[in-house]
Amino acid sequence: MTRLLPFVALYALTYGAFGVSSPFMPAFFEARGLTAGELGFLFGAGTAIRLVSGPLCGRLADLTGALREVLAVCALLAAAVALGLLVGAGFPALLAISLLHAAALAPITTLGDALTLRAASESRGGAPFEYGWVRGTGSGVFILGTLLSGQVVGAWGLDSILWLHALQLALAAGVVLLVPAPAPPAHREGQRAPPRTDDVRFLLRIPEFQRVLIVSTLVLGSHAMHDTFAVIRWSGAGVSPALVSVLWSEAVAAEVLVFFLVGPALVTRLGARGVMALAATAGLVRWVVVGSTTAVAALAVVQPLHGLTFAALHLACMRVIGAAVPPGLAATAQATYALGAAGASAALMLLSGALYARLGAQAFLVMALLCALAIPLAVSRWRRGDGPCIG
Repeated sequence: MTRLLPFVALYALTYGAFGVSSPFMPAFFEARGLTAGELGFLFGAGTAIRLVSGPLCGRLADLTGALREVLAVCALLAAAVALGLLVGAGFPALLAISLLHAAALAPITTLGDALTLRAASESRGGAPFEYGWVRGTGSGVFILGTLLSGQVVGAWGLDSILWLHALQLALAAGVVLLVPAPAPPAHREGQRAPPRTDDVRFLLRIPEFQRVLIVSTLVLGSHAMHDTFAVIRWSGAGVSPALVSVLWSEAVAAEVLVFFLVGPALVTRLGARGVMALAATAGLVRWVVVGSTTAVAALAVVQPLHGLTFAALHLACMRVIGAAVPPGLAATAQATYALGAAGASAALMLLSGALYARLGAQAFLVMALLCALAIPLAVSRWRRGDGPCIG
């Protein structure tokens, strides 16, 4: 339990920081005088810089073996830069500061996952714990942060969000130094010598990691249409804002439930590949229903499938990464996994506008097709290679 608490605190603070800032950052920049076009460019550029910064910092952490230290520096830098937004004026200055902020934020979750997976599987200093407990805490506190942010803005204005965001990140930088340092990788007699930690090509040749990248890219990327157009479709069909909020909350609540309770048992019982296939099947069903009807009863039934299409899939991917990837490539693997999902989501969000304009609700069936493609890839036997086969 004592080993678990620092990780719980770390995730609570980092995801709490994301939760309080995410809903109101566009409004903050708009209040600073940015136009709609400037807002789109600023957030698009931030997404692009995250896709670069995450893998670079992951490689740095692996090459130096300083995962905790790199994470602490990123969190502290992000806190300081966030406060810099309060004094920035004009589009060029705000753009430069926000890009630095995005670059510092990007590695935090992937480095945290790398540290937590290592600790969750180690028995030294206490019993192993479930990664899902820690990640579920993050999701739960993120929800609380989004709820809190509205109250904070109402009482103290938009600037207060950045103060609260920065405070939590600064505290996270201190907490991460309380997290147990990863044990050096053990080498058992008769076992193949571990690869050089700078050999990224080894990582990309591991068959089970290839499976994780492709399946997660398809299934997580399929959420792009929902995230962009679901509320627009429901509102256009006359679903009230209150019911839209309930439907959205169902999905988030299911995510937390799966992380804490259902997911770890599912992965143990079905194996990682079985859960990947289950998540892809749930995505197929979810997007077919969402694309076929706006009946609130039907939507209420399928919205909790988010617990499978996101949380259960993520737990299965983490199980594979923790078992198949050498410790010296742990942070790189996390960053590569995040890059695949984020890159696919960004590309599909760009494509979703054209698809929805042309196909309307049937555009959701394209996302269902992506999940259908992922099902056989999740369960098929891959070529022999450098990594173990994870059930």
